[in-house]
Amino acid sequence: MREKVTFINLYRNNYKLTNMCTVLNISSKTYYKYRNKEDSDYYDYLIIKEIFDDSKGTYGYRRIVEGLLLKYGVVMNGKKVLRIMKKYNLMAEYVRKAKIKHKNQRIEDNVKPNLLNRNFTTDKLNKVWDTDVTYLIFKGSRAYLSTIIDLYDRHVVSYVISKRNDLKLVVDTLNQALAKEKDVQGLIIHSDQGFQYTSYEYKAICESNGIQISMSKKGTPIDDSPIESWHALLKKETLYNNNITSLQEYIQLVEDWILFYNTTRLKSKKSGK
Repeated sequence: MREKVTFINLYRNNYKLTNMCTVLNISSKTYYKYRNKEDSDYYDYLIIKEIFDDSKGTYGYRRIVEGLLLKYGVVMNGKKVLRIMKKYNLMAEYVRKAKIKHKNQRIEDNVKPNLLNRNFTTDKLNKVWDTDVTYLIFKGSRAYLSTIIDLYDRHVVSYVISKRNDLKLVVDTLNQALAKEKDVQGLIIHSDQGFQYTSYEYKAICESNGIQISMSKKGTPIDDSPIESWHALLKKETLYNNNITSLQEYIQLVEDWILFYNTTRLKSKKSGK
């Protein structure tokens, strides 16, 4: 679906709606659904990001403008491209370093209130998700596990393991969840105030799918206790219950355990344990 919606906003460049829907193999209803989302920049950002990624992260906004025209025949104003690139923090690494701007900085304007207030019970699936990132450490080597659980029965909606704790880790986890669960309109997703969760891309993906963002108070892990407890349980039954010899073995145990947890392990619906 992502490949289809990437080009939705090309109608601004004199493509007829009927031709666009034919190319994308979507209905006009689906077209307007994505066109009318709250963040009007999101799909323009996606095609800008494609050009940026194709350049191995080296292009500035002027070359992005040229790339959009050459690759897609899209005419986009340079000021608009620059604004969107700044909004979504798209810049070459050497520019980033020159500005001495920490890439993992929390965006304070995107911090959201706590909608749960420690009420972690819900009456149905896809009503409240809880998410966080935790370390997988073995003898100085580490990986990062990003997980989303459903607070109805504590099952794992999606997870991603990576060697880097970056925005991509969290965005991939969220997109994986959305690919599995289609009915998420009005859903609440709760997290801490980590830099990934206050990013513009995370915010845009949630808003574009009708998801409400909820965040714990800064430095208050009890506000996020279900996912904290779940990660503690995972480590107890994998790392502390096996004679692990390598980080890769640890990662494999985690993946096997999550499958076991979702499909076989007996647990209380309320506690998830």
